[in-house]
Amino acid sequence: MDSAIQIGSTVHHNSTPAPAPAPVPAHACSGTLGSHLARRLVEIGVRDVFSVPGDFNLTLLDHLIAEPELNLIGCCNELNAGYAADGYARAKGVGACVVTFTVGGLSVLNAIAGAYSENLPIICIVGGPNSNDYGTNRILHHTTGLPDFTQELRCFQTVTCVQAVVNNLDDAHEQIDTAISTALKESKPAYISISCNLSGIPHPTFSREPVPFFLAPKVSNYLGLEAAVEATAEFLNKAVKPVIIGGPKLRVAKAQKAFIEFADASGYPIAVMPSGKGLVPEHHPHFIGTYWGAVSTSFCVEIVESADAYVFVGPTFNDYSSVGYSLLIKKEKSIIVQPNRVTIGNGLSLGWVFMADFLSALAKKLKKNSSALENYRRIFVPPGMPLMLEKDEPLRVNVLFKHIQNMLGGDSAVIAETGDSWFNCQKLCLPENCGYEFQMQYGSIGWSVGATLGYAQAARDKRVIACIGDGSFQVTAQDISTMIRCGQRTIIFLINNGGYTIEVEIHDGPYNVIKNWDYTGLVNAIHNGEGKCWTAKVRTEDELTAAIATVTGEQKDSLCFIEIFVHKDDTSKELLEWGSRVSDANSRPPKPQ
Repeated sequence: MDSAIQIGSTVHHNSTPAPAPAPVPAHACSGTLGSHLARRLVEIGVRDVFSVPGDFNLTLLDHLIAEPELNLIGCCNELNAGYAADGYARAKGVGACVVTFTVGGLSVLNAIAGAYSENLPIICIVGGPNSNDYGTNRILHHTTGLPDFTQELRCFQTVTCVQAVVNNLDDAHEQIDTAISTALKESKPAYISISCNLSGIPHPTFSREPVPFFLAPKVSNYLGLEAAVEATAEFLNKAVKPVIIGGPKLRVAKAQKAFIEFADASGYPIAVMPSGKGLVPEHHPHFIGTYWGAVSTSFCVEIVESADAYVFVGPTFNDYSSVGYSLLIKKEKSIIVQPNRVTIGNGLSLGWVFMADFLSALAKKLKKNSSALENYRRIFVPPGMPLMLEKDEPLRVNVLFKHIQNMLGGDSAVIAETGDSWFNCQKLCLPENCGYEFQMQYGSIGWSVGATLGYAQAARDKRVIACIGDGSFQVTAQDISTMIRCGQRTIIFLINNGGYTIEVEIHDGPYNVIKNWDYTGLVNAIHNGEGKCWTAKVRTEDELTAAIATVTGEQKDSLCFIEIFVHKDDTSKELLEWGSRVSDANSRPPKPQ
């Protein structure tokens, strides 16, 4: 890509710039703010915009619909529209949603906060008040009844990297372009509020086709990069059994290719942090599983925690990923590689050293060392198969996931909802090119319904398999409707165990029991004979086998919803261990004053 950045109508290139076009007379201009925004979204790769209409955004929606390369997808509520933009950004690199002022903005806010935590660029567009109302001390509907139009803005300031309130056409072009380019550079959501009376008004700055964006590549400080590579190579080349652990920030650093280059050159075993699953190729011959402390993949934790050097690439260490702060990792043995900083043990910490540059340069300086990988292969014992079920015996969760494993291929993607699906899906072995997404940092229950909608819309070449608990599904179930309307062919396994199982294992109480629904009946009612949708209730392995044969056969082009009935205490052993450790962390007594 050309090394340049486009802001407003000014372009700075490394190459010779094209002659400036002649000014366009005001009477000749035909472009509008709405059409400019629509073209900008297309240029950055957005093809589907998730929306909920409201009186402040209706005119803007007309202009988005008028753009032939944009598809406007109406969602059942703003929260799901935000979750859909999140899922879309995971597959496409950027997402967008449009809601109305305050009453819609505050509804989408939770989804935008989750995207911020996961470093996803989402363009969150809000239809704002009429430009004439600013500064008038008027009270508007959809607000809290105060003459203050900044409440929504102040909320978004904490969960977006840039905010633009567009209530003046003269600088609208620059505000919109700056907000979008900042979101792409920072890989975080942007907030753009557009006054409801401006979308259709022509202005000279919108009179020509917008110039495509060119974002300047970030270049490492050469001396810092060189120092970081030399110190790290010296550290690792002295180690006896070093290992590599990939984390979630590989995505934002766009460093997956450099990561593999580093892994191939080093010979070290590769593990993945739970929140990094799907970003590290599990078909790689050095892959040894998920490192998650006490709930790691079998034999992975022993290799990682016994290493004398570990390279964490893009990690996030929080109470969940550290299993209640119980990881047996020592700082002096660690190399921490973040998107723009490298920290070596208790010594050097160098900023403005970018991950992909660092890993590629480091790969050329390392001695090959496969000691830890050989140790892993010595101790590894293949996982046992679930016990055979008797005929008509109730289905167990481990048997369900044995069948899901057999469904996966390069044309699949897995969406794992917050809950026991985190742990069961973590044990799936992903084939080459199989997608995988879950939201671990924010951990919002209900995220997966909207995210599945958005991801499936962006990745049309993959069939999404979503694993969702009944408690989470109750939060956001409505947008099954939108999936059917969009002709999606997702397979949803609704795991019905009668409550919030992940909460039960942290701290049980009557609040973790929920009202049971007829989930397939609900989906059939939503389907209502329009579109392609197939449902089934499954209680035994034979019924599961028959259902999977149907969804991969005659119903392969339908949205398929399979309700799986399991015992309320049928949880993974990893959730039991993790829950007790997180409970201990949550219940630590206050320190003495």
